[in-house]
Amino acid sequence: MPTVIARSPKPSNRLKAPFYLTDGGLETTLIFKQGLNLPEFAAFDLLKTEAGTRALATYYCSYAAIAKRHNTGFIFESPTWRANADWGTKLGYSKSELKAVNQWAIALMQTIRQDYETEQSPMLVSGCIGPRGDGYTVDTAMKPIEAAIYHTPQILAFQEAQADLVSAMTINYAEEAIGIVQAAQTIGIPVVISFTLETDGTLPTGQTLRSAIEQVDAATEQGPAYYMINCAHPNHFEAILTADEAEAEQQESWLSRIRGIRANASTCSHAELDAAEELDDGNPVELGQQHHQLLKQLPNLAVLGGCCGTDERHVEAICNACLPVVWSHLTQSNRLSASLI
Repeated sequence: MPTVIARSPKPSNRLKAPFYLTDGGLETTLIFKQGLNLPEFAAFDLLKTEAGTRALATYYCSYAAIAKRHNTGFIFESPTWRANADWGTKLGYSKSELKAVNQWAIALMQTIRQDYETEQSPMLVSGCIGPRGDGYTVDTAMKPIEAAIYHTPQILAFQEAQADLVSAMTINYAEEAIGIVQAAQTIGIPVVISFTLETDGTLPTGQTLRSAIEQVDAATEQGPAYYMINCAHPNHFEAILTADEAEAEQQESWLSRIRGIRANASTCSHAELDAAEELDDGNPVELGQQHHQLLKQLPNLAVLGGCCGTDERHVEAICNACLPVVWSHLTQSNRLSASLI
């Protein structure tokens, strides 16, 4: 793994693009569509071989090309969702090896960025963090201070590798999110929290999304740059984003904090997805249309990609459905002046 980190000239608007795409369902694509073996669902393990690294590079290039073609921003989420201490130990990685693979993942994203980034398509590199335990169930509950200590090594590795931000994906309880944010604040790198939701729109703990966002913001002085929803289908959460007139003013505050969606292709529950032996890739065009509707419900929505079961077809369909809306409202919003992080 190389120690030299590739860099590209920084476009003037890298943080201020009105719309950012990101990738789709990395692990489901690699397993079900490319037939690759991912022990413990860990895509970062591919980085230990040249063939695996090429497979990851090809995957990310396909999405960066979509962003470049449509002149949108793009966020590279590193393939490090499982690259924390517990999962690394299960796969036989030492602490030093785990740090190296996290930093190599960022270097790979930076190298690909050099080939695709333009002034019209600014690109950010994000260090992707996953939960300590399972993404679907709270099997390793920690207090915020424990979570901060646990996630610090991975966040520090990303900061040293000069990632632009870190994004914590499929976080399923507020205390772990608080710890991640506090660790990132101490290290000095922007952080995004993405919660996973069940079919009723709540976190796996039963906590509402609004309550979780408000709890994290209160404990961290609005520490996250923004929040996302991932690993859930729009059918599972669109109803909770609609306020009646009496609640509209209160709703606006927490809804404005949600700036990204990475939805599943399938309407299945997490339990059903876990047990599935075949990929449910849903309907890309329909998923794009549902994201068009989400733009009306979330005033600051600016980051769109996919999660389980999605691929380039889904992300392109989302882009095709949403980009005309974004461009048509540019003069009526603060999208051009607002910094993403």
